[in-house]
Amino acid sequence: MNRIAESELIINDRGAIYHLDLRPEEIANTVITVGDPGRVYEISKYFDEIEIQQKHREFVSHTGRIGQKRLTVLSSGIGPDNIDIVINELDALVNIDFETREIKKNLKSINIIRVGTSGALQGDIPVDHFVASTHGLGVDNLLNFYRLEQNEEDKELIQSFITHTQIHNQIGQ
Repeated sequence: MNRIAESELIINDRGAIYHLDLRPEEIANTVITVGDPGRVYEISKYFDEIEIQQKHREFVSHTGRIGQKRLTVLSSGIGPDNIDIVINELDALVNIDFETREIKKNLKSINIIRVGTSGALQGDIPVDHFVASTHGLGVDNLLNFYRLEQNEEDKELIQSFITHTQIHNQIGQ
């Protein structure tokens, strides 16, 4: 395996990844992400116990438990660039050995749940209502930096989006 350079994997003096200021053992297998740092407290107040509280810039994290379930709540700040940092650093925390600076042989996935606010494209969704989405759509260029293999469900979703937006464009003319 190739060693990851210090400039590519920044680990601070306490052995934590730079932006999130978290060590691998300080995150749970289930991570709830929020944009606003204040929302971390709004969620973690329901924890039975909080083990770890960290803050670095806009990245606030609390790891604790509800019953036997260990959870991490983590703020990302605003925008796809910040979310990119969060996802990449979470991946590094579970899939890179910080001692050897090498990718682990057995890769691990964690569960990431996003809780936040969003505008709605549909007029039938009123302001301040809750929705649960099954997919997200990025109309920025961030995904161009990732190699993605689309499955049939992804292809159908993209085609449905194209069809839906073409219909609305025709109605508006």
